[in-house]
Amino acid sequence: MAKRTTGSTGEMSDTALGIRRAAEMAAVFMIGDGLLGLLQPTRHVDLWRSDVAAVDVLVRPFGGRPTRRRWYGALQLAAGVALAATLKPDQKSSSPNRKG
Repeated sequence: MAKRTTGSTGEMSDTALGIRRAAEMAAVFMIGDGLLGLLQPTRHVDLWRSDVAAVDVLVRPFGGRPTRRRWYGALQLAAGVALAATLKPDQKSSSPNRKG
């Protein structure tokens, strides 16, 4: 694969494109996890409870506290949408007739 560089055409490097795609995947994860936390907080937390301390420490603050998990879910959802909104496609890869 040829390495692309940013030039006068507005095309971005492969590294920059990879970073944007990774950020988009993070945003999708945040949105999905946030939505599950909002809609099914107890089930979602129970699924992630673990005997592995490093995993359980992440969900322990939400155990038995569905309202707390819903608030955190709303925050995740908003942050994921905000992150995705900042990511702009490469000018060359954008369709000239599409918006958004």
